[in-house]
Amino acid sequence: MRRNGVNPMNDAEHHELLAQVASLYYEKELSQVEIGDKLGLSRIKVYRLLKEARDEQVVQILIMWPSERDIQLEAELTRIFHLDKALVIKNASMTYDTAQRRLGQLVAQYLESTLKDGMTLTVNMGQSTYEVINAIRPGFQASVNVAQAMGSVLDHNGELDSLFHGRQLAQKLGGKFFNLPSPLMANSPEAALVLKDQPLIEHVLNISRHADIALLGIGGLNPESSHYVKSGIIPVEKFEQLSAEGAVGDISGKFIDINGRLHNCVYNQCIIGLNLDELREIPNTIAVALGEEKIPAILGSLRTGVINTFCTDNHTANNLIRLNG
Repeated sequence: MRRNGVNPMNDAEHHELLAQVASLYYEKELSQVEIGDKLGLSRIKVYRLLKEARDEQVVQILIMWPSERDIQLEAELTRIFHLDKALVIKNASMTYDTAQRRLGQLVAQYLESTLKDGMTLTVNMGQSTYEVINAIRPGFQASVNVAQAMGSVLDHNGELDSLFHGRQLAQKLGGKFFNLPSPLMANSPEAALVLKDQPLIEHVLNISRHADIALLGIGGLNPESSHYVKSGIIPVEKFEQLSAEGAVGDISGKFIDINGRLHNCVYNQCIIGLNLDELREIPNTIAVALGEEKIPAILGSLRTGVINTFCTDNHTANNLIRLNG
């Protein structure tokens, strides 16, 4: 099988050439002619290699759009929910996906200003978490170790899983990655206890318990977007039953009600990851979430007392304040 005319035996060598050409062009700022002279290639060959590097995502271009913040709403959220910090972007007419990317960029900038050499960051899964990690500058190196706060989900989109998040983040931050070798959910509470008692799993969870910063996502109860349903961990009818029984969503994999209390369901006993008490002990727990359908889940999460830094857009913030009363 050939890819772009390249024999698979030479894929690694070809990938190295793509990376080299891209580095000379984007990092060293050499012209295409200068790169051609340096590597013995024609200018048109350099052009084609640069295009292939973008197509194959050897090069990923991130445009850092300026995001205007709503300082007044940040102050209100901080006061009402007893936060250390709130970050709120002004969303005039953005689509949900655009707002999520802009928020991810703002939180990435905040993380870059907060992280110091030798720190440990623990991370879980979710689209908002992915957008933050994706927006951290590739050149940013802080020698920060990264640990999974929860087990892994094997679903159709591995980019939204905690394993992928942790590995990508550690690579960007120049630190070690501590992989939690466990599924997100055990088959029973008894099986969960056995898994948590395994030395390697306990070791990684203990690293997460002592992290300086946690980066969390907040999940709603829409079956169409739930990792639990998509991965087959929770059948759709059982997932819908959670909502009927008073659950509003999950934070770090733990299902909660609108008042921030753990929902009385067996799934909370089967999750392999940090519990809410352990998350409260982490100095700075950052949660990133927005969107109308997640409002109840976000409100419940803010009422857990777990979150120190909350990041959202102005529409979500206003809805939260209204619903909170």
